[in-house]
Amino acid sequence: MTHSKGVRQSPGKRERLAAAAARVLHEQGVEQTTIADIARAADVPLGNVYYYFKTKDQLVEAAIDAHAQSLKSMIGVLDELPAPQDRLKALLNGWVEQRELTAQYGCPTGTMASELDKRADGLDLSVAKVIQALLDWVEQQFRAMGRSDSRELAVALIAAYQGISLLTNTFRDPDLMAAEGRRLERWIDSLPNLEVKRHE
Repeated sequence: MTHSKGVRQSPGKRERLAAAAARVLHEQGVEQTTIADIARAADVPLGNVYYYFKTKDQLVEAAIDAHAQSLKSMIGVLDELPAPQDRLKALLNGWVEQRELTAQYGCPTGTMASELDKRADGLDLSVAKVIQALLDWVEQQFRAMGRSDSRELAVALIAAYQGISLLTNTFRDPDLMAAEGRRLERWIDSLPNLEVKRHE
């Protein structure tokens, strides 16, 4: 990853609040988190929060947007890798690198999706779009390998990740995530690259 040249500006209060919301909601859950918790984590006076966000739901929406932006940035980096298998395995490695955090709090987006699904107030659809974007990108990678079953493979990969995130968090065991990451790498390597064979 590259750093922009020149003086790096510190994020404004709105950006700090959105980033803090994403972090605190992941650590404490939506229902347990208060606006005061987020303000404290962002180092923003509580009274100032209401200038940017009138309700906690607006902060939850901002946290979802922060997850979406993080995903977009990650995909931008992964897309620079030459082969779809490389991109998929780099995605796995990123997940495995976060295994300690997952052991403590679970998958940031997955746990939020599970929690918001019980509310059905529109925020559930917002977080679903983030997971949909990841699923679509993974499907593109399998399609680039010439796989006609690219959607099924994408669902299998994301389902495996969400499942191991749940187990890693349940048992507070980051080694589970590492072991599943290795298994999924072997699985990706075992899939024939039909696009390459087509051109041979």
